[in-house]
Amino acid sequence: MRLALSRGEVPVHAPPMRWPNRDDGTVILMTVDAVGGVWRYAMELARALPAQGYRTVFAVLGPAPSAAQEQEARRLGELVWLDQPLDWMVDGPERLSKLGPALAALARECGAALVHLNAPSQVVGLDVAVPVVSVVHSCLPTWWRAVKGTPLPREWQWHRRMNQAGMEAADAVVVPSGSYAEAIEACYDPPFQIEVAYNGIAAFLDAAPREPFLFAAGRWWDEGKNGAVLSRAAASIDWPVVMAGPLESPTGQRRELRGVRSPGAIPHDRVLDHVRRAGIVVSPSIYEPFGLAALEGARAGAALLLADIPTYRELWKGAALFFDPADPADLAGKANLLIRDSALRTAQASLALARSRRLTPDRQAETMAEIYSRCLANTAPAATEAL
Repeated sequence: MRLALSRGEVPVHAPPMRWPNRDDGTVILMTVDAVGGVWRYAMELARALPAQGYRTVFAVLGPAPSAAQEQEARRLGELVWLDQPLDWMVDGPERLSKLGPALAALARECGAALVHLNAPSQVVGLDVAVPVVSVVHSCLPTWWRAVKGTPLPREWQWHRRMNQAGMEAADAVVVPSGSYAEAIEACYDPPFQIEVAYNGIAAFLDAAPREPFLFAAGRWWDEGKNGAVLSRAAASIDWPVVMAGPLESPTGQRRELRGVRSPGAIPHDRVLDHVRRAGIVVSPSIYEPFGLAALEGARAGAALLLADIPTYRELWKGAALFFDPADPADLAGKANLLIRDSALRTAQASLALARSRRLTPDRQAETMAEIYSRCLANTAPAATEAL
């Protein structure tokens, strides 16, 4: 069931919501958005949490989920669309002032014992008497540092202040890789402890017969996904390049891709169909706190061709080929090396598949359950004043 809340009021239901039965597990309220990798993260984690004694209510922020997303979430828990913006969709903190009250009202109504927020800015203004865990998947200051390489502009400094306040107020701060923990420490002043819980996916993707093409998936309007470099390299690559994903952001930002096949934004099952068939899965991203696309490629038994960035080195060193993400010629050269040497391609695919077996939702849920349990054993957090 989809429900829109406005002005942070307690929702009125028609018909009544089916909140998780507390006898079936501790209820967690988890924020999620329908336009990025957080959705896949949340679905995979929610599938594994019942084995650890937890049930999930999803609070969707940003644009409304698609019918397919809504159905997926409803198989795992209850779903409420709050119709509140994400922090990267607004130009100032005042536009986020209604989120805290809306989340607090929902947490009380669904009987949440813990609130799991998938962005630190969402902690600010949240007045609840239960523990709050903030998982940081990405943020503007770390994105800006990786992508632009310059100080965050003054007009965006409120992101840093809000995230800093949120991480300080949370009972636990969690990131998806050690490399991203270092990025957080470089951009913030952490009096807080940062913990790492690697992401995971459950499916082992039965590969279809391999076809001669490179496949990449991403939000290509995002400069951090570095789609332009792959697009420029495509003309020098022996196989066709397929780049699936939206070219236009919810705020109207648009990127053009030339020299590649671009099916645009396609459902996740169609993305996985491409992953199963692709001879090589490539990710040119220069900003990846984790990178689920690479994991999906590895799990399907494809050879990985990845940008040489700290996160990918941490997760896939010895199980992927790396290229300079600023050099289309290097990307094309490494791609052709894999294309022209089938034995190397097969060996790399086997190494990636073996590495992927370490990254499962069960392991992720075990780590998160330890964090949840520790937070639940401690005193409930104090409310944080909105900036």
